[in-house]
Amino acid sequence: MEQPKRILIVSDTHRKNDNYFTLLKRLGPLHMVIHCGDAEGSEYAISQAAVNQTADCQVQIVPGNNDFFSVLPRELEIEIGRYRVWVTHGHTYYVSMGPERIKQEARERGMDIVMFGHTHRPLLDQAEDLVALNPGSLSYPRQDGHKPSYAIMELDEAGKASFRIEYM
Repeated sequence: MEQPKRILIVSDTHRKNDNYFTLLKRLGPLHMVIHCGDAEGSEYAISQAAVNQTADCQVQIVPGNNDFFSVLPRELEIEIGRYRVWVTHGHTYYVSMGPERIKQEARERGMDIVMFGHTHRPLLDQAEDLVALNPGSLSYPRQDGHKPSYAIMELDEAGKASFRIEYM
């Protein structure tokens, strides 16, 4: 029987990576790490730490509004199991005003899941046809309580996804 796949979703680390490194050690083996932008030049350190933790861990990173000289693709459309996933930072979809525009765009693209950052506030919005997920920020949280946050996506043996927001 295949082990469930765990995916770590983070965002807005802004080159302050201690919480991320601590989290990798705490979580153990991962199938994938997704960073939704604003790594500010620490993309290599983020990728290498994940690969060092789990040799075959995939790392997907998009640039954010503070990643001025990044050569990374602005957005990614990837498949995770049976799910079509769109990863973007979100600032060009005005997520600070709310998630409606990015959710509409995700539906128009035929996505099952949209992952984004920018607001530094965690969000897990699960509708029948779309999951909108913002892991918040591990470095500069802005929600009530200001606890660093991240998200975990797990695929069970049948390939069904579950999501949760976690706090450090």
